[in-house]
Amino acid sequence: MKCSQLLAAALVGALATTTTQAQQFPLPKTAAEVPGPAAGSVMTKEYVQSVGRTAYLFAWPLVNAAHRNAAMSQAPEPGLMGGILPLAHNSVSVLTDYISPGQRFVTCPNQDVVYGFGFSDLDQSPLVLQIPDFGDRFWVYALYDQRTDEFSQIGKAYGTKPGFYLLVGPNWNGEKPEGITAVIHSSTPLVATAPRIFQNDSAEDKAAIQPVLSQIVFYPLAQFDGKMKIKDWTKTPHFPAPASAGKGETKWVSPETFFAELPAILKRVPPLPGEEALYAQINSVLDAAAKDPAIQQALTDAAVAAEKELITPLFDWRNNGGPAGNGWNAQVNAAVWGNDYLNRAEMAKSSMYGNRPEETKYYYTVNEDLTGKNLYSITFPKGQVPPVKGFWSVTLYNEYHLFEANALNRFSLGTKSTDLQYNADGSLTLYAGAKSPGKDKESNWLPAPKGKFSLFLRAYWPEPSVLDGTWTPPAVVQVK
Repeated sequence: MKCSQLLAAALVGALATTTTQAQQFPLPKTAAEVPGPAAGSVMTKEYVQSVGRTAYLFAWPLVNAAHRNAAMSQAPEPGLMGGILPLAHNSVSVLTDYISPGQRFVTCPNQDVVYGFGFSDLDQSPLVLQIPDFGDRFWVYALYDQRTDEFSQIGKAYGTKPGFYLLVGPNWNGEKPEGITAVIHSSTPLVATAPRIFQNDSAEDKAAIQPVLSQIVFYPLAQFDGKMKIKDWTKTPHFPAPASAGKGETKWVSPETFFAELPAILKRVPPLPGEEALYAQINSVLDAAAKDPAIQQALTDAAVAAEKELITPLFDWRNNGGPAGNGWNAQVNAAVWGNDYLNRAEMAKSSMYGNRPEETKYYYTVNEDLTGKNLYSITFPKGQVPPVKGFWSVTLYNEYHLFEANALNRFSLGTKSTDLQYNADGSLTLYAGAKSPGKDKESNWLPAPKGKFSLFLRAYWPEPSVLDGTWTPPAVVQVK
């Protein structure tokens, strides 16, 4: 065989062997198998700020919750922040009436329920939740993880029985103690607990609710003895409120310190399935910032810009949720955010800690021109008040999403109102404006400030027609 023939034969053999052995690199089947950002990569200022803006929108509610918790963790026992807002750490504090209209620590409170509230660090201890017998009264214990997702099914709508329930964090591996009805798991150690108990406007109901309020007590597992504890919430101590500037809600998030705080917060909030790549991208920039002051400054600049350009506009109702018809928007995915970071940030900015849709449907007017100088009406046709199994209300807020003092000391109307007057045809007309619509209509009047205001409709334990959009609030019209 000639030399050239031998060479050709060798090449053919080599190619055949290569073809036989060639294989595809394995495709990743889990998030752990997907390569992440490479350490030590050069990052331009523009890239850092792009990731920073994404991280700011994503993590703003997480940082907000962390700061609220930090403020409450200073309280040595359950009490009232500034003598107004219930605060507690690894426990709960409960009001004995509607929340004070003068509070400025949280936007969009309602005056339909008596609130309880507290933050807990479940890495310190599981928390026992006492549930008394509420009878026919509507109630719900809303439990939120640090993402502000509500993960509990505890309340009238769920048929929850009285008893003792144990709230545990992601690192708890114990057995259900004897005497505990059920164990509720949170995916984050930090949890916000927010009982809401319906109360109507009558003096009789305000007296009748007190015995059950005194049995709403949360405490660390070590204190559990199987006996219902009683707490006289009328003797709750008062603690100083954090400093606040301006007329709006207390400022809980500082863009100047946001990215310095974020690494520790992300370690306490593990990624949801599908968030691994987002966490890897954010952490790669945070790691680089820890080593390079220029990158850290670029992140801070991004946070300051994002606060102004991304977060602040979310306070306006027209930028919240989605259209619901007749000049209203409705919140979507409320407290069931998952990776809906936009709507999560919207509610954290405008009205933090709402309920899941099956517990409460929220509607709000998007007309930014509503002003107390005019008189407005909203008329529910006969049989068309919000269809609920729980209760409904229409609340009036000033431009800061807070209550505005008025001579009637009235801030909402609805199921709780014992003196509403219906029209001759069975319809119901409510009025909103700075001036009275007339003595004969004052029972149906929501006094407004002279400046801008908005209306906020809540449907607690809504019927299916509310959830599927078949029912829509009627339009708010100016009375000529």
